[in-house]
Amino acid sequence: MRFTTLLRLFIASAAALGCGRSNPVTSPAPVGGSGPYDVIIENGRIVDGTGASWFYGDLAIRGDRIAAVSPRGTFRSATAKTRIDARDLVVAPGFIDIQDQSGGQLLVGDGRQLGKITQGVTTGILGEGSTPAPLNPATLPANANDLQKRFSQPHGFDAWLTAMQAHGISQNVGSFVGAGTIRVYGMAEHMGAARGAALDSMRAAVRRAMEDGAFGLASALIYPPNTFATTEELVEEAKAMSPYGGVYITHMRSEADHLLEAIDEVIRIAKEGGVPGEIYHLKAAGTRNWSKEAQVISKIDSARADGIDIQANMYPYTAGATGLTSCLPPEYSAEGKLFDNLASKEIRAKIRQEVEHPTSEWENLCELASPAGVLITSLRQSPNQQYVGKRLSEIAQMKSLDYLEAAMDLILSEHNRVETTYFLMSEENVKLQLKQPWMKIGTDAGGPDPDSVRALVHPRTFGNYPRILGKYVRDEHVIPLEDAVRKMTSAVATRLSLNDRGLLKAGMFADVVIFDPTTIADRATYEQPKQLSVGVRDVWVNGVRVLRDGKHTGARPGRALRGPGYKPPA
Repeated sequence: MRFTTLLRLFIASAAALGCGRSNPVTSPAPVGGSGPYDVIIENGRIVDGTGASWFYGDLAIRGDRIAAVSPRGTFRSATAKTRIDARDLVVAPGFIDIQDQSGGQLLVGDGRQLGKITQGVTTGILGEGSTPAPLNPATLPANANDLQKRFSQPHGFDAWLTAMQAHGISQNVGSFVGAGTIRVYGMAEHMGAARGAALDSMRAAVRRAMEDGAFGLASALIYPPNTFATTEELVEEAKAMSPYGGVYITHMRSEADHLLEAIDEVIRIAKEGGVPGEIYHLKAAGTRNWSKEAQVISKIDSARADGIDIQANMYPYTAGATGLTSCLPPEYSAEGKLFDNLASKEIRAKIRQEVEHPTSEWENLCELASPAGVLITSLRQSPNQQYVGKRLSEIAQMKSLDYLEAAMDLILSEHNRVETTYFLMSEENVKLQLKQPWMKIGTDAGGPDPDSVRALVHPRTFGNYPRILGKYVRDEHVIPLEDAVRKMTSAVATRLSLNDRGLLKAGMFADVVIFDPTTIADRATYEQPKQLSVGVRDVWVNGVRVLRDGKHTGARPGRALRGPGYKPPA
């Protein structure tokens, strides 16, 4: 699949699920006073996002900001347009999803983000591996659509952020710039190290994206063309963004057999690039690698003790989700020729040889999960519908093939990566990771209306945050409520230099969630994922109520957020 077609696929995915400019990052200014207020929330248990113990208090909103947070009863005589009783409920900052995958929805689809808003998410951060912008104007196809043309202009990344806000969205949105996008900007879909003029153009594209508001550079090193990037190339790109306060965030080159070596690569890029390093959805994948979890934590702790800022984020599930193509060697996707290669009997034989006797350090997720641990969740072609919701082992038996032939047949007939859930992780490791002080929370998912979804999406799409607050906080006491909220709010805001979000504090933007700690829970399962969570009652984004008594109001006050290197276009 040629990278220049990704934007069209990106837009199509939004359909399948069913222009203003934000303020630059500034220090919050107090906007208190005696009233009148737009909203007063009374009698709630305030969990302010700092990690400090909850307290009974009241919160006042004026305009798009928090006007004051005070002890309970402070605003008893104040005037307000709306007064909310939060007795027996928790009042917290809106959750910030550091690994949002809602780009298509926010650009051209259902901008309400029902799946996220009902979890309490008020901000989503995009960018893992690829972004629709910036596009290289020199390689823009002749049949490029209007969006592609805008995203290939000098401030293409800024134009993309602006376009999402202009579309009308219920949550705020920001993004890293995709390392795969930068790779294609200079190298198209060629393999090989980036050098000379190609690397220069990539560094320049990174700098422009940072000035357009990117939070840093995001790689996904198991997916072509990301996987073709060398460590040295990523170091050079990190150096280019370092003066802008950018973060290098990565889906590492390995989460399984070479997990420890992959963490070493993150540490090297952070150290030599002069940037913080962040690991997407940290995990030890595959039964044989579960015992590495203690070493993973030790490596990160040791790096931090040495003054290298390495942190991580996670989702609270024992299965991940990606394409069935992750069972095939990445080299056969080079030059956009994966489907041509799968149509060739001779090349299929070479693929089989590489799968059975690997000569490089790629990881076969089908082998790590076992075919019985591979759940096919979405197929488009009518003859393939019988396989949706079945394990790869079952499909292979139905087709009288081995798992590899069955997988290659599905990918070729669908002509896409085939959405798949892989059961890879340990519940004990999930709990251990949640306890780490440097851990944050992300979904790695979109936020659609479940009624619009045709596929068996990963349950994290609808249940990620309530699952933590219900299962791991209330029921199993893995971490305290205050630490869970911190990991969902201020820990992410601090990482991204979002100085005016992530806390309940006077002067902060009024992104606020009210939830019931006794009922909050996820309901989505792997077999029946299209179920909204319960327990989140009310949500405000930029001072506007987008969820009232668990129902979406239809409001779309979300804004495009930009990183610390942002320079408004002249």
